[in-house]
Amino acid sequence: MFALNLSFSSFVLQLHTDLDTGDSAVKYTLSGDGAGSIFTIDQTTGDIHALRSLDREEKPYYTLRAQAVDIITNRPLEPESEFVIKVQDINDNEPKFLEGPYTASVPEMSPVGTYVTQVTATDADDPTYGNSARVVYSILRGQPYFSVDPKTGVIKTALPNMDREVKEQYQVLIQAKDMGGQLGGLAGTTTVNITLSDVNDNPPRFSKSFFHLRVPESSAMGSAVGRIKAHDLDIGKNAEVEYTIVPGDGGAMFDITTNEYNQEGIIILKRPLDYETKKAYTFKVDASNAHLDPRFQTFGAFKDTATVKINVLDVDEPPVFNKPSYVMDVYEDTPVGTIIGAVTAQDLDASSSPVRYSIDWKSDLDSYFDIDPVEGTISTNELLDRESIAQHNISIVATKL
Repeated sequence: MFALNLSFSSFVLQLHTDLDTGDSAVKYTLSGDGAGSIFTIDQTTGDIHALRSLDREEKPYYTLRAQAVDIITNRPLEPESEFVIKVQDINDNEPKFLEGPYTASVPEMSPVGTYVTQVTATDADDPTYGNSARVVYSILRGQPYFSVDPKTGVIKTALPNMDREVKEQYQVLIQAKDMGGQLGGLAGTTTVNITLSDVNDNPPRFSKSFFHLRVPESSAMGSAVGRIKAHDLDIGKNAEVEYTIVPGDGGAMFDITTNEYNQEGIIILKRPLDYETKKAYTFKVDASNAHLDPRFQTFGAFKDTATVKINVLDVDEPPVFNKPSYVMDVYEDTPVGTIIGAVTAQDLDASSSPVRYSIDWKSDLDSYFDIDPVEGTISTNELLDRESIAQHNISIVATKL
């Protein structure tokens, strides 16, 4: 048994027996892997030829058996010999990235040398023979942002302070070249799509430093009376904003909450407003992130402040009596037209309009009394009889002109 290295050549080898004296009395036979289909033997000379090109990656070796026999009787002249034809590798396969294209992510602002991902190319050539399967990695597109280790295919960041808010997506082209990267080596490429993931490196910022709101004095407690917003360039939880009212003028009257869907600050009324008591409120609001990253707090305060001025709008309110109820005593049989008392109401609005009075007639019993529309004095309109009706209840209405 013997082995032969073979790159494709029509002639492979020659078999010869010492019993072959050249008188054409010996015939050579061939059997085994590929005999007759891939390899053929000249029965007279013993020359073995390959019938077609051989591919090491398809089959790296062939085991064949040869024998010299008598050309007339076909009787073996010697024992059968076994030999192996080993197909010698040539560099006919380029490196291939079986898993590409690749997708990877790395946090923005990562230091130089931060691991991103690893790519791997395989070469079908023989790794034990020459440099045909020795792969070297290089970066064709993606510098100066990323680098690749020529031996391992590990991709790392190569530039400091890459900012997602400036550029989020990068497409890197990696080459794998065999023959140790030498001239003449075969090459394959793959694409690596790299995304910079967000970190909280941006504080919220108000679009303006002063917000002016107008709120009717009739607004209900607990109602939303205004909205302000601080914008954050980050995304997700890093863009969540918390609003707080700085203690001062508005702290007792207003509260502020965050709309979790659009991160607006919603100003809520805590107590009733009264235009006649206080016409405006001015206070400051802080906007800060809910989730801080300690690495970036050295950049400065991670918050912003804006001033909010709320003007209370006057609402046309009815006059107000100086007492909720009045008690008046009168003798029975008092002459008609006698004044028994008076009511007083005033307009608390800024306009301070004149007030007019009237009786809200609900039954005929209200006809016993009359009221001066200007002065509010109440007088009898009929004679009163205690034995018939000992007490009268009447309703007085005050209206503004």
